Amino acid sequence: MRLVDLLAVEEVPPGTMKMAWVDGADQVLVVNLAGDIRAFQGICSHEYFELDKGFLTRDSLTCALHLSRFDLETGEPLDPPAEVPIVRYPVIIEGGRVLIEVPEGPLPVNE
Repeated sequence: MRLVDLLAVEEVPPGTMKMAWVDGADQVLVVNLAGDIRAFQGICSHEYFELDKGFLTRDSLTCALHLSRFDLETGEPLDPPAEVPIVRYPVIIEGGRVLIEVPEGPLPVNE
């Protein structure tokens, strides 16, 4: 396993989200739900589209391309056309930074 530093906690105020990059190639969406920081794959599992272009509700994220919603606890799709969950990565907050713990090698994503 490896720890990947994504961004500073202050870059994602409560109720917002921000895209970060891993290894210059993989996108990770960092979401702040009232101080609870979560990280998900940054691309919709239905069709390639950046999830930071979507919008947050209290407990879900909606992809702006086809309006699929994803549960922000589990990553499970709530509305079609998405049928596959988005990956949620374990988050560690350390020294005011948001880090994720992922396996060595390519970042796990669902497509």
